[in-house]
Amino acid sequence: MAKPIIVQKFGGSSVANIDRIKVVAQRILESKTKRNNIVVVVSALGDTTDDLVDLAAKISEHPPEREMDMLMSTGEQISSALVAMAIQELGHDAISFTGAQVGILTDDIHTKAKIQNISARSIRKALKENKIVIVAGFQGVTKNNEITTLGRGGSDLTAVALAMALKAQVCEIFTDVEGIYTTDPRIVREAQKIKEITFDEMLEMASLGAQVMQPRSIEVARRFNIPLHVRSSFSKEEGTMIVKNTQKLEDLAVSGITCNKAEAKITICGVQDKPGVAAEIFTQISKAGVSVDTIVQNVSHTRQTDISFTVLKTDLTKAIKASQSIAEKLKAGDVLHDKNVARISIVGSGMRSHRGVAAKMFQTLAENEVNIEMITTSDISVSCIIDQSQAERAVKALHKAFSLEG
Repeated sequence: MAKPIIVQKFGGSSVANIDRIKVVAQRILESKTKRNNIVVVVSALGDTTDDLVDLAAKISEHPPEREMDMLMSTGEQISSALVAMAIQELGHDAISFTGAQVGILTDDIHTKAKIQNISARSIRKALKENKIVIVAGFQGVTKNNEITTLGRGGSDLTAVALAMALKAQVCEIFTDVEGIYTTDPRIVREAQKIKEITFDEMLEMASLGAQVMQPRSIEVARRFNIPLHVRSSFSKEEGTMIVKNTQKLEDLAVSGITCNKAEAKITICGVQDKPGVAAEIFTQISKAGVSVDTIVQNVSHTRQTDISFTVLKTDLTKAIKASQSIAEKLKAGDVLHDKNVARISIVGSGMRSHRGVAAKMFQTLAENEVNIEMITTSDISVSCIIDQSQAERAVKALHKAFSLEG
């Protein structure tokens, strides 16, 4: 009978320097027993990824995405080799692999590649030899042997995808916080650690700005029902389990509050109010490689309207260029943008059965003199685009209003 497999992922803060790497190696060995096998995915050391981006920026304002993948993938290769060395120094066999070496096959979209298949043959062979396997996260390879990366937070996706391919018992995500909190503890000191949260709630929180895990990794975990344990690499405390269904007697209306300052707002003014215009605008923006989030079209009384939408700040330059091009084609007015916005969201599966949740959110923001610029909803979330300067005040007020302080 095959030994159960545990997949562990250690983020950049967990392997930030040599001392931390030695601690992580010890932690891995504590998890390894005669009855199980361990596969570890690591991110790049500390701020290595940001440092590599800065290096590229000093060479080119718009570096080729293929070369960025070649550059960015090196960070995880360094940390995987060092962690393997640290484990070997402690007397246990370990081997490091790149994404390509473990057969992580992706499409050919550089910097945001999607995983198509994982063979994991080299991992299974190493596990049979009782080795601890260390995999460089965040990367894969195309069928043409081109190195690709999986987007920001891609090591989470590597870990979850390997857990799926290897039929792991659990996937443990080690980070610098002790789990998932009701909101960012740096903003609200009274934020509470959540013991258990559903995939749906966690996916919504991650998509709306909670930075603990990459949203794509949670989608994969949900699809294949892979239990995730988010915990701290700095303590032995139990963290937060992300599972299909929680054991809560009755769902709270709101489980958490998120704040996302990574978005910007674009407005195309004076657009003709007729069928097909919105389709033409957002088709062109999509072709520019930009994902759009919240969209608001003003009510028209003059056969002209303004269309506003949000994009990631990292895509703002591309989005403005595409918007100006389509505005000129449609003979629309000015293209305006605002980088000083924030998305404040309330999330909870209990919203499906509780009335008045959105009204309570809007009332709370009004009482705290926070103006709402845009609104979007799903069945388990409500989000408002507000001025960034009011973001922390809004989070604190909502956290208190929905009694999340414990």
